[in-house]
Amino acid sequence: MKRPNWFQVSADGAKAVGALHHYATTGTNLPNDLIHLVFLRTSQLNGCAHCIDIHTRDLIKSGMSIDKIVLVPVWDEVRYLFSDREQAALAWTEEVTRVGETHASDEAYAAALASFAEKDLVELTIVIATMNAINRLGVSFRMKPLARA
Repeated sequence: MKRPNWFQVSADGAKAVGALHHYATTGTNLPNDLIHLVFLRTSQLNGCAHCIDIHTRDLIKSGMSIDKIVLVPVWDEVRYLFSDREQAALAWTEEVTRVGETHASDEAYAAALASFAEKDLVELTIVIATMNAINRLGVSFRMKPLARA
């Protein structure tokens, strides 16, 4: 079944989500590569093909190796490819994205806080929440990836 383009149907809603995305990508002190790594992992967890495609391309453009990008889903098994800060961000991403199961445990929070200052951790959580919101729109309205056969 064809689903509507949510950007067109709710221009004001799209503008509000766009403002949140703008803050997440330009309003924090977090490095751009870390933001897109978190966007990619969030999108993988949520199964958003459109966003997985976009953020994989963003990471490739930024110079991240394909070897590292393809192993993001199993980052915990190849920790040597990811910095301590990236590992902390990816672990917190999984904790927050699965908040219905994890309830953002005290242990996970303490681990994240060990790698991020309080303000950076709040902003990282905003980045994660932003992509979770966008993924829900992308999946619900079947946004297509750019990828072609």
